[in-house]
Amino acid sequence: MTTAAGSATQTVHEPPSEGEGGVLSGPYRALTLGIVSVVLLLAFEATAVNTAMPVAAEHLHGLGLYAFAFSGYFTSTLFALVISGQWADRRGPIGPLFAGIAVFGAGLVLAGAAVNMWMFVAGRAVQGLGGGLVIVALYVVVGRAFPERLRPSVFAAFSAAWVLPSIVGPVVSGAVTEHLGWRWVFLAVPVLILLPLAVMGPALRRSERAQPPAEAKEFDRARTLRAAMAALGAGLLQYAGQRLDLLGLLPAAAGVALLGPAVVRLLPAGALRAARGLPTVILLRGIAAGAFFAAEAFIPLMMVTQRGLSPTMAGLTLTSGGLSWALGSFLQGLPAAQAHRETMIRAGFLLTAVSIAGAALVLVPAVPVWVAAAAWAVGGVGMGLAVASISVLMMKLSAPEEAGVNSSSLQLSDALGNVLLIGLAGVLFAGLGGGSLAAAEGAASVPVAPFTAIFLVMTGVALVGALLSGRVRPTADRPAENRAAEDRAARPAGELTAR
Repeated sequence: MTTAAGSATQTVHEPPSEGEGGVLSGPYRALTLGIVSVVLLLAFEATAVNTAMPVAAEHLHGLGLYAFAFSGYFTSTLFALVISGQWADRRGPIGPLFAGIAVFGAGLVLAGAAVNMWMFVAGRAVQGLGGGLVIVALYVVVGRAFPERLRPSVFAAFSAAWVLPSIVGPVVSGAVTEHLGWRWVFLAVPVLILLPLAVMGPALRRSERAQPPAEAKEFDRARTLRAAMAALGAGLLQYAGQRLDLLGLLPAAAGVALLGPAVVRLLPAGALRAARGLPTVILLRGIAAGAFFAAEAFIPLMMVTQRGLSPTMAGLTLTSGGLSWALGSFLQGLPAAQAHRETMIRAGFLLTAVSIAGAALVLVPAVPVWVAAAAWAVGGVGMGLAVASISVLMMKLSAPEEAGVNSSSLQLSDALGNVLLIGLAGVLFAGLGGGSLAAAEGAASVPVAPFTAIFLVMTGVALVGALLSGRVRPTADRPAENRAAEDRAARPAGELTAR
């Protein structure tokens, strides 16, 4: 088996079988609880940020950079995904996992201590570095420490770990924001990181000692350079989008020059033109993630500025999406659904489009605010169906020796989709007066037009995904190794995302 890591694939030796126990049986209990706790903390922080961001951005006089605080996270993640994969391939997952947790904690402290919006964005970027290191390392841990029969259960636990934060995250974050201040949403979490480290540290070290020595590997400098180019190019494009003047053309041109060639080489051949089969599968992951999360990032701000909700109530709007995402993931895993991957992907995109458009209806004062929560529940089901099915198809269409690289490409597509579409949402927000008016008159002055444009564009992007979903089926003359991989993968794979 190969790792779901960054640049190079690595043969993962099957862990010795420990009877017929599950992921919570003696040999695996501490490790399972530890890694799921890490995902739980990452998930809680993601949901908490959505709730605290409108208050933080207004307090730091940085509503014009609101989208940058989200896309900055994914921009640095692009680079970290590749570094973590190569690091884990060479030295095992302990180094990038523990380093990633430490860097993530440092980013939380930096964001919580920010005195202006640019410092806050920098903190979010540091969090992205840590998050990228952690998530790839966790995939490698699963591949090295758990037998194949248990890996789907661990991946399912990753997805389920988002449910509790989706329920309590907005409530806790909103209460902390309103009574203690938004900074404590960030400053309190680093202390909690110590618990999963203590739980899984000994078990992880024992597991690594039991592994045969890894083959010596060199860092793929070319791939690392491309990842750095992609991250820098994406950052320059976002900066140019915030300027909206002639001088902004220079960083925009530099961003395109860096990002374009890097993306072409980082993603599978044919992905950018939606070639049939695996390239389209990889592309659709970025389209789904980008459209959904770009809209989601602006829903709390819309609810606060347009409908006068408190941060807690605005954050609770997103709770329904987290819960229904788990439902969608469950439905796609039912035995009766396995023969209908293409249909589930198309249905997922259509439900996501309906969800984004439905949330925009709340901009009409006569529409009840609960409509946004109902709409987001629809979108969660759609994303659960689409994202899980995309992950399963990626593994199904990957030859064993290509699974690591293709898994990395899937994560890179996810991050790129978030960076580019959240960045586009930021450009629309700033260009239509969202940032300038708010800076001059306060958050309550944000006009309706920026939100309308963002939700319309993201609805359109989701519909494009639905149109492209028919191309996930390979052509009849697809490579023989892909046909063989399909035969070997007749049973569904586990959820391959951290959500």
